[in-house]
Amino acid sequence: PLAEFFAELETSPAAVNVASFAGFGTLRSEVMGEDYMRHATPEELAAMADLLRQELEAGALGLSSGLEYDPGSFSTTEEVVELARVAAAHGGRYISHIRSEDQYFWEAIEEIIRIGREAQLPVQVTHIKLAMNRWWGQAERLIAILDEARASGVEITADIYPYRAWATSFTWLTTVFPDRDLDRRDGAEYILADLLSPDDVLLPDFLPEPAYSGLTLAEIAEIRGSDPETTLMELLKADTEAGGESPMLGFAMDEPDIEAIMAWPHTVICTDGGLAGSHPRGFGAFTRFLGHYVRDRNVVSLEEGIRKTTSLSARQVGIAERGAIREGHYADLVLFDPATVIDRSTYEEPHVPSVGIEKVWVNGELVFDGGETTGNRPGRPIRR
Repeated sequence: PLAEFFAELETSPAAVNVASFAGFGTLRSEVMGEDYMRHATPEELAAMADLLRQELEAGALGLSSGLEYDPGSFSTTEEVVELARVAAAHGGRYISHIRSEDQYFWEAIEEIIRIGREAQLPVQVTHIKLAMNRWWGQAERLIAILDEARASGVEITADIYPYRAWATSFTWLTTVFPDRDLDRRDGAEYILADLLSPDDVLLPDFLPEPAYSGLTLAEIAEIRGSDPETTLMELLKADTEAGGESPMLGFAMDEPDIEAIMAWPHTVICTDGGLAGSHPRGFGAFTRFLGHYVRDRNVVSLEEGIRKTTSLSARQVGIAERGAIREGHYADLVLFDPATVIDRSTYEEPHVPSVGIEKVWVNGELVFDGGETTGNRPGRPIRR
């Protein structure tokens, strides 16, 4: 429960502030257990709503979801709308990894717009992307849909990470196979023809066979003397049997689309990853945005880049009195050099710190100075 987590943070503070949404998948798992591969009953939905109210009263910013993943993938839109209404009644928001980021992307965008309209609350598409080569070049179409929704009264926004590759569990690809049947070759053919080429599937840490770690699917297929489709099916079976813990990177986005969506006035920057992950975004998302996209590519001005990483970010998740240098606001500050700030983490070495960040203050206390942490832990739980 969020109340317990926040209480622990107050007794054992972190160096940074911590805020949280209430996860739809967590609510669904708590109520439905392992029997989640179906729609929720009215009684189960009511139980989820009760749990959500408890989390909102404890300070959750709103409701979050990952509808492309289990257990949320088995939900109906109506389930989400009903819980989003609970969040709205408490002044909360809805943020979502939408139901599809590839084949059914446009339907998923319409779904989150519908949720915002019917539940009457702000909605945010998290780590928005055009992650299917069939959709490359359609960023303007996407922005037009979002602008039309906003003009109709739906407060829809987005966040994005500044990379071509996404990261998830390798076994997520099983959900793309018809009926999740890994003997269906047409599933593998579809993935490698329409979603990702064999050269664009990277396995940074393949647990069933460590010798394959750091290789692409194309390279592994060549080593095995097999075709990429057969190799994909066999590797997915092996990873599933081993527990499904291997990560993968998919180089599925096109740079012009990234830049166009990034420049949309209602898009902010995110990481969508932690420090322990196999994607460089955990160490480099914000410095890559400021160094590569703002300074080097001039996608947006420096002033707009700062707004997208501070005040606009805070506003779009409902955090008050932070994100701006203003009397009465908390002193969460970053001193950086616009001329030198850049990421150094890579797909090969994702855990390399950035450069150009000189000092960081959290709630007025210095936590980072000249490349080193200070040991101060002034972070607080941020409640809605």
